[in-house]
Amino acid sequence: MASRRMIITMSEEDRVWLEGYSKAHKVSIADAIRQGIKRLKESQGRRTYEKVVKETRGLWKKGDGLRYQRKLRSEWESR
Repeated sequence: MASRRMIITMSEEDRVWLEGYSKAHKVSIADAIRQGIKRLKESQGRRTYEKVVKETRGLWKKGDGLRYQRKLRSEWESR
């Protein structure tokens, strides 16, 4: 995976905090930022999934959805 350098602007308070975090955890500031981005991406993925589940909950109105799935799958096995 190719990497690119970026220049970011942050408040002095955030810079001081980030430097303290990186020293305390013995990682570079760049690594700390990469870890933060990774966690943010993971968090957003979960939120998107949870949002879709919430928005589609209850759409199936034709009885027990699990029973319907099992019926379909049993038909696949008999072929």
